[in-house]
Amino acid sequence: MHIIEPNKDYRDGPLQSDANASAEALQADAVRHYDACYWDYLFAWSNRNDLALHYGYWDENTHSHTQSLLNKNQKLYDAAGIKPEDKVLDAGCGIGGSSIWMAKNHGNTMKAITISAKQAHYAGLHAKRHGVAGLVSFDVSDFCNTPYEDESFDIVWGLESVCHALDKGDFLREAYRLLRKGGRVVVCDGFLTKNEISDKAWPYVVDCLNGWAVPNLCLRNEFEQLLVDSQFQKINYDDITDQTMASADYMYKVAKRLQPLQKISQWLGMRSETQTANFKVGLAQHYLFHNKIVEYGIFTAQK
Repeated sequence: MHIIEPNKDYRDGPLQSDANASAEALQADAVRHYDACYWDYLFAWSNRNDLALHYGYWDENTHSHTQSLLNKNQKLYDAAGIKPEDKVLDAGCGIGGSSIWMAKNHGNTMKAITISAKQAHYAGLHAKRHGVAGLVSFDVSDFCNTPYEDESFDIVWGLESVCHALDKGDFLREAYRLLRKGGRVVVCDGFLTKNEISDKAWPYVVDCLNGWAVPNLCLRNEFEQLLVDSQFQKINYDDITDQTMASADYMYKVAKRLQPLQKISQWLGMRSETQTANFKVGLAQHYLFHNKIVEYGIFTAQK
């Protein structure tokens, strides 16, 4: 049996279970992940229109993987009650998918941040291609320690990004500082259903943490308490695990289909350790979802 405690790094390798690892070291690992896997994501998961690095949202009207990815943006937009005049911080923006979508579909003015200079560069190019470069700007910044003034934003948006923080409370405290009074934070991510993990399930958990450069996952009630501790009010949680399962299944099928190519490429030395770890997630995350070790949902809260 393995116990996952808050604020520890449970990945394999030099940072495993090292509570004293510097923020810089953890961020450098996340940067290596996203930089090395940029083309993997575009080839196997997203495309130049949705630019998504996240799970989709499937409802009765969803008929394609791409549509589910775009649905997720609208789901969060509605959940947070965002209006076109709201100034939004996309905290952990990836290659700009959600920011570009908001600017293009709703006219929001966006500030988007990532710790990867390569991601920020590509995101800027994608924004120009989509015709919204005047509405979206991309900065390289740590979402737990941004350079922006107090009360600069109406919305802080974290779509499958907050999981990268060693201490999720660091993100929430910074979000609270950045929000104007009445502003909202929206966080969509996976959460553990229990912190006691069996020996059988543990390798799947570690494969997911390794492959996505995530130090740990927390329980839903732990995250809710962090929101309370950070002084947020009107806290709401929407469990959308059922609407996410089709994406988990799709990822698994893609990984199985690409498995022979992955093995050959790895044997030929054409795949880095980071890329191979990212591939393994496609198989491991399916096990965690179907064995109810993780759930997936959206938190919203107000300052």
